[in-house]
Amino acid sequence: MRLLIVEDEDRIADFLQRALKAEGHTCVRCADGHEALTLGRMGDFDLILLDLMLPGMSGLEVCQNLRLRQIETPIIMLTAMDSIDDVVSGLKMGADDYMTKPFDLDELLARMAAVTRRTVEGVPQQVELVVGDVTMNRSSKIVTVAGVSVELTARELALLELLLAHPDKLFSRERILNNIWGLHTDPLTNVVDVYVGRIRKKLGKDKKPFIETVRGMGYRIAPQLLGSDDHA
Repeated sequence: MRLLIVEDEDRIADFLQRALKAEGHTCVRCADGHEALTLGRMGDFDLILLDLMLPGMSGLEVCQNLRLRQIETPIIMLTAMDSIDDVVSGLKMGADDYMTKPFDLDELLARMAAVTRRTVEGVPQQVELVVGDVTMNRSSKIVTVAGVSVELTARELALLELLLAHPDKLFSRERILNNIWGLHTDPLTNVVDVYVGRIRKKLGKDKKPFIETVRGMGYRIAPQLLGSDDHA
């Protein structure tokens, strides 16, 4: 995703930028409310992380102005104040969610995923996902490899669908856990690895896996590794 980080504390902004870049996101930073409004009005961000207390213009004012200009980019407010009044004000201004500082990175990633999912609700999904010789019908949940049907469990189907829907996108184990299991930590230490292995084996692609392991970072579908001769 392309993210706008609006935070005037350099320490926090640096941390967010490094952490989110490591997750594969593109980050743009600013530390002033007026600049945030200018950048946000461009409308080319997938998500805005917006600090409440900013020089020039408060985060509440930035949020309100963006919504008045029909900018519907998801906004997560970042606040050091644990006041229900501040939270309610932010949500009334059009924010989609909020995080109170200090916050846990995994929780922030989970909130980001949830907010961006909500913004696409009601938008028709592509019914059939096709990458190489692997096809999944999202309605029937039927998966085929070169036309041959393959049976997968519900969790395996959900994980495969997540990866097929975003070819070449890198998903960390934490992101997969949150999306598929609704967890922030791995209770079995390697549950994601186990399920990826099962999917590879069932699709007959364990010798030349199309689910690529990126060491220390996670997994992604690698279309360049798919081909009609993989299963031969």
